[in-house]
Amino acid sequence: MHPALHSWRDEWPGQAVRLMAYVGGLTLLSIGAAALFRSTPLTPPIAAVDRSDWITVDRPFPAFALSIPEAAGQPESYTIRRHRSGDGRKDILGLGDPDALTPYLEVTIYRAGSEIARFAPPVETIVTDAAALGPVNVTPATEPLATKFGPLAMARFETSQGAQHFCLGFVRSYDDPMLQISGRFCQGESFIADSTLSCALDRLTLLYAGSEPKIGALFAHAELNRSFCGQRDPLMTPTPKYRALWKALEMGPPPPR
Repeated sequence: MHPALHSWRDEWPGQAVRLMAYVGGLTLLSIGAAALFRSTPLTPPIAAVDRSDWITVDRPFPAFALSIPEAAGQPESYTIRRHRSGDGRKDILGLGDPDALTPYLEVTIYRAGSEIARFAPPVETIVTDAAALGPVNVTPATEPLATKFGPLAMARFETSQGAQHFCLGFVRSYDDPMLQISGRFCQGESFIADSTLSCALDRLTLLYAGSEPKIGALFAHAELNRSFCGQRDPLMTPTPKYRALWKALEMGPPPPR
């Protein structure tokens, strides 16, 4: 019989089989895809990283020194942080163990850049610098403390985070050069005496000023005002060891039982 005379009824069974196979294949693919997407957990969105405005320098080259012979053997630290967008720099000197009840002194020399227009008020600076300690009972001093750097604003506070410490916060700001000296002197049981803080800052010196001659002049002028921990004549009496400056050494280790 001529192919043209074949009826569509003769071809329908074969086409129906092919159509059913095609539909079945699509169904299996759909089922497999659905199972795959159900078993693959959705990737959570990447959380935004809270970047600090300050970057810690990996290998700091010290520009300042805090030489206190009475604290020989105590832990020392030196950290340099630079502002991410401005050109400000903070040199942070630490002496002692911040987690112990023995004395701990921290001094920050902040050379401000374009990141700020002016320094914050003294008490605000002291509280902000000590924020991690949870400062409470903040009491500003009625009179500034006389030092070789000029009068320092002070505030006493207690800590509410970690072991309780009694801290004497301080700050001194300059307009030209735009520089700030701040920090805290802490210990357990009682506050550091004002004269002890003044003596400690008497030992803060500049190692190099780099390309900032105004900072060199500022520290040179401060040396002219140095009291040598109460001994006014450096030619007759060199800087004495101020035993009260580090009571931990004065007390010494506990006696053997």
